[in-house]
Amino acid sequence: MEQNKYEDLLDRALSLLPSTNVSDSRFEIPRAKVFIEGKTTIFENFDTICSYINRESGYVMKFLLNELGTAGKREGSRAIFQGRFSPADVERQIQRFVDEFVLCWECQKPDTHIIKMDRVWVVKCDACGAIRPTMKRKGGKGKK
Repeated sequence: MEQNKYEDLLDRALSLLPSTNVSDSRFEIPRAKVFIEGKTTIFENFDTICSYINRESGYVMKFLLNELGTAGKREGSRAIFQGRFSPADVERQIQRFVDEFVLCWECQKPDTHIIKMDRVWVVKCDACGAIRPTMKRKGGKGKK
């Protein structure tokens, strides 16, 4: 009788847990399709990468402009930067964004979202429940 009650309570508790799509596969960002045209750099698959990392394109664009130290705009599904940047430069900054704003620092899974708690923006992990504040960013080109 006690075993039955325990199992019922356990089933009830499991049904109340939020469902998440937690993947054990390695999180690999698609390669950035970047090419230089004159004095501008065109990031062709910008929207594809934003949707893959599950972040709003406006936040990613703001981060890239700040870190690359340039001006730019979005045009359709691509981003255009003033200046010449190699694909490696753009990929390095995307990886920095993912490390700071997408991957959980505890379990290294990409199942996170950004929320505001009190007056602080935090990254909350749906996989392990960890919460950590986001870093305050200062502008500048060439940060490692």
